[in-house]
Amino acid sequence: MTTHVRNAALLFAAAALAAVGLAGCATTGTAAPSASARTASSGSASASPTGTITVFAAASLQKTFTTLGEQYEAAHPGTTITFSFAGSSDLVTQIQNGAPADVFASADEANMQKLVGTDVAAGTAHDFATNVLEIAVAPGNPKGITGLRDLTASDVQLVTCATPVPCGAATAKVERASGVDLRPVSEEQSVTDVLGKVESGQADAGLVYVTDVEGAGGKVDGVRFDAASKAVNTYPIGVLRDAANPRLAESFTAYVRSDAGREVLTAAGFGAP
Repeated sequence: MTTHVRNAALLFAAAALAAVGLAGCATTGTAAPSASARTASSGSASASPTGTITVFAAASLQKTFTTLGEQYEAAHPGTTITFSFAGSSDLVTQIQNGAPADVFASADEANMQKLVGTDVAAGTAHDFATNVLEIAVAPGNPKGITGLRDLTASDVQLVTCATPVPCGAATAKVERASGVDLRPVSEEQSVTDVLGKVESGQADAGLVYVTDVEGAGGKVDGVRFDAASKAVNTYPIGVLRDAANPRLAESFTAYVRSDAGREVLTAAGFGAP
């Protein structure tokens, strides 16, 4: 990724806020698209946004956002949506260091607030999905794992996310809620890295999101556990203040939060915000 120094922080333009504010989209499952997105969807070529944007998105969104990007481009000729996927905390660091991006979608509110709360930030991000943890194991569950406590067995190689990463923060919450002290053999910087180690056989189990297990295509099995409900991650999305193409950025974020976006997210296992 090429980078150049520029200030980056979150801001939805006034038009987008006016279009979605009445729907209370920070707390509802489906938000109304912005005025520009509605106009574009109606087929008015003169009002359709064009150009390219770069979306920084949490690793757990890779499959769904890739699909949403393809759908959006098909519905809006002349647009290109490019993505950079990584752990949310890593993406925040890149943005703070001047990486050029137009939109940021985080796997938790804490990492989004690192941008919103800075003295160079302004505006509001909007919640669009939720997710919870699940234990990923090898197909057939050869270790017979049934819950968190089984992950503490001496013959189980467990991998989790590092605490600064949203899936790592969620792991810490479920540990406290369940009273189980997990001792992973490694802590990864993204949930996709955790999943990859289980898929490749480098780990017997990993704490990932339900959407990761759903999207693994049978390469892992999932074991759900009650304490997962104590650590629900809410995903916010927002347009960066210095976005090079704010109109297209606003339109794409509205699409993510629209009925079409909700359909893709729900199919992948994401919950409503």
